[in-house]
Amino acid sequence: MLFLPLKLQCLLTMASVRLSFSGINLRCPSTSPARSAYIKPTIVSAGVAQNLSYWDSIHSDIDFHLKKALPIREPISVFEPMHHLVFAPPKTTASALCVAACELVGGNREDAIVAASAIHLMHAAIYTHDHLMLTDSDQKTPHRFGPNIELLTGDGIFPFGFELLAASMDPAGDNSDKILRVIIEITRAAGLQGIVNGQDSDVEFDQSGGQTRRSLHGCGAACGAILGGGSDDEIERLRRYGVYAGKIQGLLSEIGRKERGKLELVEKWRALALKELEYLDSKRIEQISIIVRV
Repeated sequence: MLFLPLKLQCLLTMASVRLSFSGINLRCPSTSPARSAYIKPTIVSAGVAQNLSYWDSIHSDIDFHLKKALPIREPISVFEPMHHLVFAPPKTTASALCVAACELVGGNREDAIVAASAIHLMHAAIYTHDHLMLTDSDQKTPHRFGPNIELLTGDGIFPFGFELLAASMDPAGDNSDKILRVIIEITRAAGLQGIVNGQDSDVEFDQSGGQTRRSLHGCGAACGAILGGGSDDEIERLRRYGVYAGKIQGLLSEIGRKERGKLELVEKWRALALKELEYLDSKRIEQISIIVRV
């Protein structure tokens, strides 16, 4: 009967820890792009390679920010599994899309890096819960900790993302209203509203967590546009673009690239996604569109 005491011990430990990082300078400098696993092109043109490097640099900056926000420290029993589970999942372009959308509408990367990190934390928590009951042979990332530890830690990752956002509010910088809108966006996307909004006529082709995935992508793009000072029209167009991008990436990751009927659906979504970008006046459109083109 060891499970209940261990669970209680973890709960007490988690409850006693205050995840406060005020005073830490989380403003990240330019970092060298790290190779990302989110896409594996075989032959690319110079322009495409440059755009992929742009996305890699965003992922690198998000990782840099999160590693500063979440160092492994005492109590090790809490922060070591949390650190591991935050960085264990495959990369998601939902968080990077937040930064790309912010820059597309004229914002700066540092304006969106906290929100992008929070979206990655949502992704990590969802991934942890979705893979909790899978054996090591059923998934690419083996379990490093027991299921009770991973369950409790995954629950702790969710509120930590909101803490980062709340701590980023700067009354002097007049960003409080934008941060509040972002918190609401993320809450809706990660909750029941994300599932409701995910229902459409193509749902039979989009299973295994696809609804949450496309909601997070739409949320990421909308949050970036909000933080970058985009208009309501730009925010909604980028939200729709993000939803299509999430649907495309989700479908291609779950099916073979040679299933004709579903590839036709991908082409349909790609055309709809690119149509949303036609109305945006920005030199960065080519960079943000690469995630639906490759």
